[in-house]
Amino acid sequence: MPFPLPARTLLRKGTWTGPAAALVTLNYDERLMRRKRLDTTSGPLMVDLAETISLDPGDALQTDDGRLVEIAAADEPVVHVCGDLPRLAWHIGNRHTPCQIAAAHLIIRQDHVLESMLAQLGAELTHVFAPFRPEGGAYGHGRTFGHDHGPNGFSLHG
Repeated sequence: MPFPLPARTLLRKGTWTGPAAALVTLNYDERLMRRKRLDTTSGPLMVDLAETISLDPGDALQTDDGRLVEIAAADEPVVHVCGDLPRLAWHIGNRHTPCQIAAAHLIIRQDHVLESMLAQLGAELTHVFAPFRPEGGAYGHGRTFGHDHGPNGFSLHG
C-alpha cells in the first residue's frame, strides 16, 4: 500500500522495534537526504526531514501515521584495499575520501585516480560489488561535509 503521508522522522538503528511496513534500498549517495521521493517495497514515499542527514543501514524512516520504512544499503562498485593499512588509510584520509575500515582491508568507492595512487603505494586492489558503509565523521554521527585547514594549515575544528 502506498504511503499517503510523508516521513518526517528518522529512527536510528537499535531505537525502533517491530516489523517495518516497507524496505528501501539505497546506495551511499542516495542515503544522504532531506527531501526526496523514494520507491519502497510498498510503494512511493515522500521524505521530508527537518535537515539534511545521512541514513545508515538499519535506520528507519517513520511516516506521520507511524509506519516504518527500513533503510538497507545497496550493492555498488567498491574496491577492497589490502596492504600496509595504516599507511594506506592515512593517504585515503588525507584526500578526505570516505573509507570503510575492516580488520584486514579498507573499502573505498571505485575511483581510478585514487586506485592508481594506492597501487603505486603497494596496495592490492580488488574490485567488488557490495554495500558501502564508510566511517562517519570525527565530530559525531554521519558524514563530514568538508572543512578547511585555515590559512596556516591547521584544522578549525579543534
